[in-house]
Amino acid sequence: MNKITFILILLFVCLVLLIYFIINNKTNDSFIQEQTNNNSLENSESNGENMNINITVNDKVLSATLVDNSSSRALIEKLKDGDITIDTEDYGNFEKVGPLGFSLPRNDKYITTSPGDIILYQGSMITIYYDKNSWNFTKLGKIDNISSQELKDILGDGDVTITISLN
Repeated sequence: MNKITFILILLFVCLVLLIYFIINNKTNDSFIQEQTNNNSLENSESNGENMNINITVNDKVLSATLVDNSSSRALIEKLKDGDITIDTEDYGNFEKVGPLGFSLPRNDKYITTSPGDIILYQGSMITIYYDKNSWNFTKLGKIDNISSQELKDILGDGDVTITISLN
């Protein structure tokens, strides 16, 4: 191999590496920006839209604050058409779960729930936790200012009907 061919091959390799690093850096910058946007969205309100709902159980009205994700925003849009009533049943002595009757977008992440968490399960089930559980869920929000025992007392044993409405 002569000297000119070697230099051309070396320049070509350098050019390919330069392009690779430029593309990779832009991808990483986009990823970092997207994660930053997602984190700030989950901790803020959606364009000033009210992200609070009421959950009525046995004539007791509980207020809840939703996280800002596409699932919660879709739920808010459904609630603008009217209240949603869900027949729930107890599962595992740590949650009440029932079908929405429609699907919402999923934003599943592996999380550990805590008492008061409102979770979208499999895109079409609403779950209210009164104890802990870990799984791939979409967090919709959390019931405000309530302990595990208070929530369990309100939800009672067995099946219960809940109504979700706009605050």
